[in-house]
Formats: sequence, structure tokens, C-alpha cells
Amino acid sequence: MEPSYLVSVALRRQLPEDTYLRALGPVRYLMEGNVLSFDRSVTFLVGENGSGKSTLLEAIAVASGFNPEGGTRNFSFSTRDTHSILGQYLTPARRRYAKDGFFLRAESFYNVATNIDEMDEEPSYGPRLIDSYGGISLHHQSHGESFLRLVQNRFGGHGLYLLDEPEAALSPGRLLTLMGEMHRLVQEDSQFIIATHSPILMAFPNARLYLLDEEGITPVDYRETEHYQLTRRFLENPERMLRYLFEEN
Repeated sequence: MEPSYLVSVALRRQLPEDTYLRALGPVRYLMEGNVLSFDRSVTFLVGENGSGKSTLLEAIAVASGFNPEGGTRNFSFSTRDTHSILGQYLTPARRRYAKDGFFLRAESFYNVATNIDEMDEEPSYGPRLIDSYGGISLHHQSHGESFLRLVQNRFGGHGLYLLDEPEAALSPGRLLTLMGEMHRLVQEDSQFIIATHSPILMAFPNARLYLLDEEGITPVDYRETEHYQLTRRFLENPERMLRYLFEEN
């Protein structure tokens, strides 16, 4: 399925000379005038640690109107200003605006949960905010449970959902549950952009995979990713892989 909302992002002006962002291959790719297109309902940003996946996803979220620390477009809390300036320089091209949306960051999910509890402690004549998240404080569940409850109860469809390494909270079985929820939401006119290391998650049918590295941003086939190849070789013969690893060390 084609993307419902975000079609592409591009740099609208050049970055400052003194920013570390210029050292990242994906940023240089955009600085050269290239456009990052989203031609599927599900897009994965993959690559090694430090390749710029989370930085780019965060910038896409900021350019799309989300709080840098995560949440919906209505969240405005800030615990520490650590996000990059890249989002201020990106221009998103949209097909239309989503009715729903969420930016999930594994590293700041605790802060999102705290902000929900704090807003519910304030006087209000309306329903509790936590009721939209399953009715139980996200702090009163395991990380994986609270994350899945968030997806199952808060993600309402017709939305743009940006997820940064969701596998950090989930077991392999729960990852499959997440993929089932993603399929349901895609059928309900939703779009996902996900930064991930998970070869399980990357197998989502008809998804677009982009490899981010020092060379830039390149479309890649699922079975050509190092994540798939290395995991497959390990599972086929873990003893041999470990023997080679320990001998090298």
C-alpha cells in the first residue's frame, strides 16, 4: 500500500558549518539535494549503531509537528533539551494530514508515561487521559506490556506513527504481536516509519527498507541486510559463529 500521509522529506536550507550532523552519511545525502521518499505504508530505517537512524527519525518527527521527546502532537513536555537541530531544516511533503499520530522513543518512553500521569493529576472535567492508554498507568506495567498497551489502545488508525527501536521493549513473541497490530493499523489507513535493528520486524510484508550508513541512504532488500544475514548464520550454527568470534578475540 502507498503511504497515506508523509510522502517525502528534504533539506530546505543548508546546515550550519559547525554542526556534527554534517558528519553523518544520511545527512550528507540530504545536503546533496536528494529527497528521502516514503513510497510504502511501512518504512524501516536500518543500519549500524551511530549511522544516524534515530537522529533522522527524530528530525522527521519534529518536522511533522511531534514533541522531540515523544508522544502525540499535543505533548509539549521537555525534561532535557538534547534533540538535534535537523528537524528545523527538514521540509516534509504530505499527501494529507493524519487524524492520529504518535512518536515513540524507547529512551524517553518513561518520560511520556510520567507526563500522562502528571496531566491526569491536574483538575479536569473531561475523562482521564490514561483511559486512552488502557486505563492503567504505564508505570504500573512492564516496559513491554505498557508499550503494547499503548499501541493497542492509543493508536486509533488513520494515523502517522514514528517508532524508534520498538524492539528494545519487546520479546520475539511480543514483536509478532506488534506486527499484527501494525497490519491492522495499515488496513485502517495508517503509515509507519520505524528505526530498527530487528530482523523480525524488518520482515513486515511489502515494507520499504532504507540502509543508512556513511555512504548515505540506500534502498535495500530484506535478505541483503546484515541484520538478516548475520542472524541467519548465527541461528544455523551458533557454536561455529561463537568459536570464530572467540578465536578472533
